[in-house]
Amino acid sequence: MEWWRTVFSRADVAITRWMARYGIVLLRVSLGIVFLWFGALKFFPGLSPAQELATRTITTLTFGKVPPHASLLVLAIWESLIGLGLIFGVFLRATLLLLFLQMLGTVTPLFLFPGEVFTQIPFAPTLEGQYIIKNLVLISAGLVLGATVRGGTVIADPEVIQMAKRVPSRDAR
Repeated sequence: MEWWRTVFSRADVAITRWMARYGIVLLRVSLGIVFLWFGALKFFPGLSPAQELATRTITTLTFGKVPPHASLLVLAIWESLIGLGLIFGVFLRATLLLLFLQMLGTVTPLFLFPGEVFTQIPFAPTLEGQYIIKNLVLISAGLVLGATVRGGTVIADPEVIQMAKRVPSRDAR
């Protein structure tokens, strides 16, 4: 039985280290793919399931100054730029700023059009409401990525964490 624990422990350590080493890159690229894909859909009117709600939201937020076709094009470019920035890991601070600003816009239908995003407010979201609520995961992914833009990383070794807690950081000095 001890042999099994040793094998399991070694495998667990190896897998955890692999996840720590590649998790941030995979998160960044997969988030980028989502943004690029959703952005690209908006270049082709009628393909994005969020198109109508997005254009109506932008029209409402701009007091009708931005027409739906223009807002859809801007949103398509915006989301595609976020996607490309994340996929290629370039201009990450600017990319994440665009991501968080875009996410602010995506949650506004919850407040502007609650009757359309919930069948029973606030407990039963429609498909559009679910589409918006899932953005909490995208926001969280952006926060994790944001923690790495200055060199932060995921550390899989608990001993390294314990040692770091004992040594005062440069910021604390």
